[in-house]
Amino acid sequence: MPSVQEVTDEVLQLAVAHFKVPLGGLSPDDDFFKKLGIDSLQALALLSRIENHFHIELPDYELQGVTDFRTLAARIHARL
Repeated sequence: MPSVQEVTDEVLQLAVAHFKVPLGGLSPDDDFFKKLGIDSLQALALLSRIENHFHIELPDYELQGVTDFRTLAARIHARL
């Protein structure tokens, strides 16, 4: 099983690819809504990509209030 750090790195790489931002342009503690300037619909598209990548499903209640990559990665890691 990958470590939380490895999951965090993969989540960041997926976000970089999905939103076409420079590699290294995102950090684990970034608020993805503010940093990427995205809305909830765009966040759902990224979440769908992440769920497919990790072969998991994240229930809505687990994502309430999650806005940074580190917390998102921790929730993903708990499902692996």
